[in-house]
Amino acid sequence: MQEIQYLTAYQIIRKIASGGMGSVYLAEQLGADGFRKIVAIKTIKKEYLKNKENVDLFVGEAKLVADLIHENVLQVYQLGQTKGIYYIVMEYAHGKNLADFIKEHKTRGKVTNVEIGAFIVSRVCRALHYAHDAKSMTGQPLNIVHRDVTPSNVIITFGGVVKLTDFGIAKAVSMATPDEAEVIMGKLPYMSPEQAKFIGTTRQSDVFSLGLVMYELLTNTVVYNVNDIDDLVDKMDNYSIKPPRRLNPHIPEKLEQIMIRALEVNAANRYNTAKEFGQDLEHYMYDGGYGPTNEKLQRYLGRLFPEESQLPITHLHDTGHPPSTPAVNQPG
Repeated sequence: MQEIQYLTAYQIIRKIASGGMGSVYLAEQLGADGFRKIVAIKTIKKEYLKNKENVDLFVGEAKLVADLIHENVLQVYQLGQTKGIYYIVMEYAHGKNLADFIKEHKTRGKVTNVEIGAFIVSRVCRALHYAHDAKSMTGQPLNIVHRDVTPSNVIITFGGVVKLTDFGIAKAVSMATPDEAEVIMGKLPYMSPEQAKFIGTTRQSDVFSLGLVMYELLTNTVVYNVNDIDDLVDKMDNYSIKPPRRLNPHIPEKLEQIMIRALEVNAANRYNTAKEFGQDLEHYMYDGGYGPTNEKLQRYLGRLFPEESQLPITHLHDTGHPPSTPAVNQPG
């Protein structure tokens, strides 16, 4: 990281995440007259730079997300290269990813509040709908499919804002992604049937993956806890998903019906769009009056992680306090 440290306007504070293909660093962007801004910098390991496909995915992610400006999408500021090192400068969202959020509930022997869970998923629906409908500078549809909607790629900031991250393996007409008929893309427990069967993904594939995330969020149970693709396809073809109310009787019947529709293995019976999925969730939440909000989620997260939520972002400079789980798309 010395190359970035000394040859750019970014000062590295510390490493905050590592993955198979690279690392994420907490950094400060420096400017004139003492200007400073906390950011996250994602890098790709030098050994992966030898593979053009890896570089194309890394660069493609930055280019794809650069023009996606939405409250519920983690923003990318810059793609840089110095001394042969590629790096992406991203928004640093002080908070927790959904995987840690679910883990903390399990540790406490609890499950996520139903209303809060529905709210979180509805905001991911907004992010997906925005990305799915995104257009190029010339007005042409980009046909983006995220293909990696998982708990680790959903962030909740301590301000109560939900953000979707990591478009690293997204499919879009503007990206040279691997052929889905030949290369499997995504994480097994959160794949859609289309991914698992090498058919090719659509926006409905992201809906299915988000349905899997929602099921886990509200039941503490992973639907497809598998280790190989054959086992996953077998379970999708031959076993029905257990109704979520059997695992969590606090889930209202109306909400269960929404979840089941999102989880239809047959895409013809599934929500066509994330917008439809999100609209049904919002009708469920708000038809009866005042429902969940960013502020309610902020208070809920504060009760779950009281010490970290009270620390100002300036504490990130103090190595005596480890930073919370980085709200950035972790590499690899």
